[in-house]
Amino acid sequence: MPDLPELPDRASRADARAPETDSERRRRRAQFLRELAEARALRDRVQPRRAKAARLRHAMRMRTFRW
Repeated sequence: MPDLPELPDRASRADARAPETDSERRRRRAQFLRELAEARALRDRVQPRRAKAARLRHAMRMRTFRW
């Protein structure tokens, strides 16, 4: 089996590049939240009974939460 070149780990790549700007971080966060919402919507469509139970549990938590 041929030797594969070593890939740099995430920490060394982060040190090599300039620090990210606020707009880059917000763009990455927005992308992550879009993908998360899409994944939740897909899960809700695939498992409607579990999604309904989760919604009811969440509503109960919100009703009983004290500020």
